[in-house]
Amino acid sequence: MESQLGLIEQSFNVRYSDGVKEALDELPDSFTITDPSICGHPIVYASRGFLKMFGYNKNEVIGRNGRVFQGPKTNRRAVMEIREAIREERAIEISLLNYRKDGTPFWMLFHMCPVYSEKDGRVVHFLGVQVPILRRRKSSGGGIGKNGVCNDGGGNNCRESAFRCCRREVCSNLVMEMDRALSLDSVSGLDCTEVDVEGPCEASDQEKRKASFAVNNIISVLANYSELTSRLVGDKRCCQSGTSPLSASLNISFGRIKQSFVLTDAHLPDMPIVYASDAFLRLTGFSRHEVLGRNCRFLSGEDTDRSTQFQIRHCIQNEQPCTVHILNYRKDGTSFWNFLHISPVRNASGKVAYFVGIQIEDTSEARGKQGLNPEMRQRSVVAAVKVAVRGLSMGASTS
Repeated sequence: MESQLGLIEQSFNVRYSDGVKEALDELPDSFTITDPSICGHPIVYASRGFLKMFGYNKNEVIGRNGRVFQGPKTNRRAVMEIREAIREERAIEISLLNYRKDGTPFWMLFHMCPVYSEKDGRVVHFLGVQVPILRRRKSSGGGIGKNGVCNDGGGNNCRESAFRCCRREVCSNLVMEMDRALSLDSVSGLDCTEVDVEGPCEASDQEKRKASFAVNNIISVLANYSELTSRLVGDKRCCQSGTSPLSASLNISFGRIKQSFVLTDAHLPDMPIVYASDAFLRLTGFSRHEVLGRNCRFLSGEDTDRSTQFQIRHCIQNEQPCTVHILNYRKDGTSFWNFLHISPVRNASGKVAYFVGIQIEDTSEARGKQGLNPEMRQRSVVAAVKVAVRGLSMGASTS
């Protein structure tokens, strides 16, 4: 648990400069920030508005997944749509029935969007904004309901009626007064017996505008506090030319593989590396930014056998696996013999999406090492990569 909390702290401290949490605390909105690269996709920040709305304290929320706020009447289809948006790394806006700490349900508009690294296009966080939907079960007549929410007899909200009937100079004041009446203080006191938990419950245009406005403000704060660390973030994906950023779910899956390997994109010119494992970086001495976007041939040198390189190219062109013994070079110029296995990785439709290359250094220590032989170790990596890629593409095909 301590290591998990350390990762959560690092999620913010490394990417943003000091004072970011204090700046976010000043915002009145209800929102959370989650990190998909940490196991369980936990909440790494929860706003004061969120804690007030849901009735939790910060220690009860940080490190937990957002599913804990769902309950027996939360629509499963809506939950699946949110999961699909996370997997596909896209924004979503959806009405959702959630539950407070005391068990009372309430409808909210959930607006979620990815936060991208401007350097490599990776998703570093997901921002989720919650706006309460102030709607009631239809009453028999008009009038003001609890907490300032009212019906006109047809189930319409009086605040919307006010927009239609008031003159421009009067309307702004009226709206401000109604917004005060419908603040979080009143929302937190809603009687769950009045909530139509069966739904569906649609958000108004004003509530949607409020969510969008909150998202823009929060992204602006994050972008501002990421400038000083030179780890800029934004709500638009901007990646280096020649690279195609992997999804957060693939990065998480690949991060569990301890072997040295790289993944190249079969559909991009010159098949650039789009993923390099930590073990590969340790073996070769390169940093990740020096590897991503390059073809694997940069590991070759003057004494690398050309016929072996031709064999590799031939197998790739024919979408066939191959295993070779090749002389490669580290960043510092030292050479090493590499048991290299290359295999195509197909998606759910059977087309080659990537090539995976697994490297095992040929040393006397490696040859005498107990456990799986090099071939079995390479096969296990290939199997793990294929399962992750096919699982992702199967999910995409059914969404």
